[in-house]
Order: sequence, then structure tokens, then C-alpha cells
Amino acid sequence: MIIAPSILSANFTRLGEDIRTVVSAGARWVHIDVMDGVFVPNITIGPVVVKDIRAVTDAFLDCHLMITDPERYIESFVEAGADGITVHAEATHHLHRALGQIRERGCKAGVSLNPATPLDALAYCMDLVDVILIMTVNPGFGGQSFIHAVTPKIKQAASLIGDRDIILQVDGGVDMNNIVMLRDLGVTSVVAGSSIFGCQDPGRMVKELIKRAETQVC
Repeated sequence: MIIAPSILSANFTRLGEDIRTVVSAGARWVHIDVMDGVFVPNITIGPVVVKDIRAVTDAFLDCHLMITDPERYIESFVEAGADGITVHAEATHHLHRALGQIRERGCKAGVSLNPATPLDALAYCMDLVDVILIMTVNPGFGGQSFIHAVTPKIKQAASLIGDRDIILQVDGGVDMNNIVMLRDLGVTSVVAGSSIFGCQDPGRMVKELIKRAETQVC
């Protein structure tokens, strides 16, 4: 399972240090939440910060665009050093075009679905999807609790993926208490923010999440 710490919960006065800590502990991806204050009720960071993050790590930069009309900024995030770009199905009128735009620039293309959005939104673009991100909180803020009503959709998404080479990612309320359940549902990547950066030793928590995800349950 890919552990993708969300820097939304990191300490921005020592962001480079926090990123190096979790990557050294085994995190293969760094999740970057981009919010515009329109699609979600919060404003975070843009391509300039992504460029600075690229300079301090070789880890996969997983850019999650929680912004309206993301097509306007895909090129900017690619140039800043993104390895993967995920857009929300709810935030664009042209999802197929946006995914194609991401892939044409050599990045993994992801689609994110809010808790109340059905999987039907993916029906006509599965051939362009590298990552399906199921939100298990309503996007916009870190530290929220996992919405258990979304669990059946996660299982359905795993079934939809089947043997396709698509990563199934979950974002929201992920911690030591539910990571095994998510793995058993077919999730192959989890985004964790406050559960990692909210503890005194983020590196140790990354290691514990990895170990827990690899635990065999009889």
C-alpha cells in the first residue's frame, strides 16, 4: 500500500524537514492538497510551493486539485514538478478532456469523487484514469472523521477497477484504526494528514501505518 502523507497537516515553518522525515520513513508519495476557496471553503497552496517541494524531495508528488475548472492550472502544476494530478469530477465540465491533458504531459491522471458523488461519474473515462480517489470526508479541511457511509462505494470502486492498472486511493480520516479495513476493501493508496503530522513523531507513524497495512489478518 502507498502511504501518501498530506502536507496540509504539516508544519509549514519546517515543511522541507517534515517532508524529508516522512519520505525517509517509507512514504513513497507526498500528497499536496490544492484548494481555491471556491470549490472548497479553504485556500491553501499553488504551483510555486510545489516547485519548492520538488527541490527538496524525489518522492512522487501527488497533487490533488480541489479547484474549479482545474484545466486552467494543469500545465502550471506539471511545470512545477507534479508527478500525478488528480481533479474532481464535480469541479470540471470536461472531465475526459482534463484527464487527457494530464496524461499528455506525462503525469498520472486521477479522478476524485466527493462522498455523495456516485461512481457513475467515471463511466466514460476509465481508459484515461490512473488513480481513483474516494473522499471519505467532505473536502476542504484536515482532521475530519472518516465517513463510514462511503465504505460500500470503496468496495464498488475496487470491483470497477478489476484487473486494470489503476490505483484506488482513499482520503479522509485514515488512521491506524481503519487502514487494515481499507486494505481489505482493495485500497492501494491512502492519504493521511493529521494522523501522521498531528503526532510527535511523524516518521514513526508512517512506519507504523506501513507495518499495519502489511499485517496479515486471519
